[in-house]
Amino acid sequence: MIKELRQSFFQTFTLTSLWVTLLLSLFYKDQPITTSYLWSAAGIALIAAFLFGMMYNALWNYFTLKPAWNILIASTLNIAGGLTMVWLFSREMYDSVIAWWPGMLVLSLVLHTAAFYFYAKSESKRSADELNKRFK
Repeated sequence: MIKELRQSFFQTFTLTSLWVTLLLSLFYKDQPITTSYLWSAAGIALIAAFLFGMMYNALWNYFTLKPAWNILIASTLNIAGGLTMVWLFSREMYDSVIAWWPGMLVLSLVLHTAAFYFYAKSESKRSADELNKRFK
């Protein structure tokens, strides 16, 4: 479990770092990038690696919480992490989206709920098909 989470963390960290570097080169190509902004890019990659590389993997595959708790934890941390990443990327962008956080949280809860039940149904069907193949 630890090896899988570590690999997923570093893979997500690397891909996010490349993505943020691409965004910086597209949006700030005529401006010098300061060292503090590079640290912000590293912070964005760390948050994304924690959320998408570790938290989701551990929450849905290893923890034994009830689905409602998984959905609530995933939605809350997703919105908090996402807003923090936006704040690190651009304070102006953060100021324009922060007023929408209640709607983002509701939408996140709805989408996480739908995704969970779709995934659970798909996983149940896959397990049933696998068991049926073993009994034939």
